[in-house]
Amino acid sequence: MSEEKSANFSREERMAAKLRENLRRRKAQGREMKSESADKWVPKAGDEG
Repeated sequence: MSEEKSANFSREERMAAKLRENLRRRKAQGREMKSESADKWVPKAGDEG
């Protein structure tokens, strides 16, 4: 039974690592998209936004 628990634990560790990796990737994509949209914004004449 201890082997079964250790197998599940290692699976849980792998899943947690994959989730963290995915979160980092998604955050990086969000920052990239945000910076791209800011670069594309061009103020109109008289727009102080």
